[in-house]
Order: sequence, then structure tokens, then C-alpha cells
Amino acid sequence: MKVENLKILQLGKFYPIRGGVEKVAFDLMTGLSERGTECHMLCAAEEGDDRTVLLNEHARLICTRTWVKACATMISPSMIFTLRRICGTYDIIHIHHPDPMACLALFLSGYKGKVVLHWHSDIQKQKLLLKLYRPLQQWLLRRADVIVGTSPVYLAESPFLQTVQHKTACLPIGVEPMRPLPEAVKAVRSEYPGKKIVFSLGRLVTYKGYRFLVEAARYLKDDFVVLIGGTGPLKEELQNEIASMNLQGKVKLLGRVSDEDLPAYYGACDVFCMSSVQKTEAFGIVQIEAMSCGKPIVATRIPQSGVAWVNEQGVSGMNAEPGDAQDLARAIEAVTENGEVYQKFSEGAARRYREMFTKERMIDKCLTIYMEL
Repeated sequence: MKVENLKILQLGKFYPIRGGVEKVAFDLMTGLSERGTECHMLCAAEEGDDRTVLLNEHARLICTRTWVKACATMISPSMIFTLRRICGTYDIIHIHHPDPMACLALFLSGYKGKVVLHWHSDIQKQKLLLKLYRPLQQWLLRRADVIVGTSPVYLAESPFLQTVQHKTACLPIGVEPMRPLPEAVKAVRSEYPGKKIVFSLGRLVTYKGYRFLVEAARYLKDDFVVLIGGTGPLKEELQNEIASMNLQGKVKLLGRVSDEDLPAYYGACDVFCMSSVQKTEAFGIVQIEAMSCGKPIVATRIPQSGVAWVNEQGVSGMNAEPGDAQDLARAIEAVTENGEVYQKFSEGAARRYREMFTKERMIDKCLTIYMEL
């Protein structure tokens, strides 16, 4: 079958986009449809009733009403009925995991066609959910014709994928490059004159390891400033840590950074830091957004995670020990120790982005996987 004759359904997660899984599903839909492949997306709506939005000639966003959110899962019974009604029109259903609601809908749909299972991450925190969901998860692993992961490390080391290695394929996430405007970058840098800016971005939650990044600021020289963008339940706790360590002039919580302002922070920073400490951080899209601006990365060597694979040690930056504030500080200072070293990492980051993590490469690889089915 020719690519243009394929009809694909991206299945899972929710809209509007809040995190990496739904961003990948949405970007696959838009990227494939822009190449003339019919590609729709069925997901739960965070609010509102069932609705379908036509995004372009070949892309439809189909949202189903959510009754309640439980165990980080949108409970949307109408997803089941909608998928049963429409599934027969698709050549391939590309389901995004973890999403028990989407898996249940597929199980009950009676769909007979090809299934691509996109294994973004293991279920880490929701132990009770995993216990209840595991039989369905095992069915999904058997049902899938191919299982794709975002990094070879995660595919090889996930305990849930050990018996299905023969049908796995790596599909690294790709993004459009950030395009900072020079005047916006200048405006950010003017707020921190004479400072080396360390930027980080993400939800203020435990697995992101921000308390270690805050502590790392204690070990950085006084010409550094750490900017952390994002909101979340740990905001007050982090603010108290900053105050207790007397780091108010060295660490700043920016709150939510708008999509409009975000490129300027990537453009203005000297280093991007991902301080995550748990395998819940499976890839780290923010790393490749920073790389697209030629920014060196300091990340962490989380066991069984793809984070340190994305940030290749000695090429695009350096990887520190998770939960070790001093090691984070050492890596940040090593990357910026002199102009020649910094330039090497900057060029390495930009090159790694171009060679591995563009949206075009992700769409190319995805189409190859589809056609091999």
C-alpha cells in the first residue's frame, strides 16, 4: 500500500496538550497529514463534550468527553463507543502508552487491523493502577504488531518489554526547532547582566529533582543564575528551600513560561539543565528543544531511562549523578569553563539535534515503520 493511501489513527491521552506523550501523538498526526497521509487522533477532552475538529484536509482531532480523572487517567466511556464505530476505517491504530483508557477502548473495539504500540514509559507511580491494569497491558503487548520506544535504552531495559524484544523499533522524538528572536533574547539577558544563565523547565514535581538543582546553586560561582520555569505542587517548598539557603539572588522560579516567551529563554541561557531523578523521566523533550538552539545540556544518568542517551556525554553536554547537587554543579561549571570547551558542546548539541531529533526525521522513521507493516 502506498503511503498516501494509508489511513492512521493516533489513539490516546488527552487534549489540550500538557505533556510529552500527547505532544508526540499530536505532532505525528500533523506531520503525517501535512505529507498527504490521512491521520486522525482520538483522545479524551480535558473539558467539554464530544467534538471533532478538522485541522487540515487530512487531519481530524476527535475528542471524547471525560467523566472524571482518576489515577492520572482520563475516564471517558464515550471513547469506547466512538472507537468501536470508527475503527474499521483505519489501516493502522497507533496507540500511545501509558493510557489505560485508550487500551480498554482498543480491547473492546473489535479492531482487526495493524496496531503500533508507542511505549513512552512504564507505569511508575500508580502501583495500584498497574496491578489492576497489568492483564490488559499484557494483552496490548501481545496484540501489537510492533512496539516503538523513544530510545534504545528504554526499549532494551524496560522490565515489561523483555519478552517482546523481537518486535521493537526505536522512534526518537523529534521537534520543530526553537526560533528565538534576537530582541527577546536580549531582553531576558538584560535582566541578569554579567551572569551565566542556567535554564530548566518542567512541572514542579518530585521526579524532576529541582531541589537538587536549587542546592547545586550553592556550589556554583556567583556569576551563575539558575532560572526554573514551570508550575506545580512543589512551588512553595522550593521557594522555602531557596530562602533557607539564602539563594534569592541566585535561583529564580519563573512560574509558567508562555509558548510565546519560551524561545527567548532557550536563546538567552548558556546551559540547559535537566535535574530529573526518576525513570518517570523517560526522554526529556525539553533537552532537544534546547539543543535546537545550540545550547549545551547538563542532565542525569537515570538508570533504565533514555535521558542520558538523548544528551550524549561529551558531545551535547554532560550527565551527572541523579540526586547529587555537587555533581550537577561540577557538570555545569565544566561545560562553561572556557570558550573553547563551551563552543565544542554548543556545536555538538546543535549537530545532535539535526542528526537525531528533528520532527522531519521522526515523521520519516514513523512512515518507514508503517510501511514495513
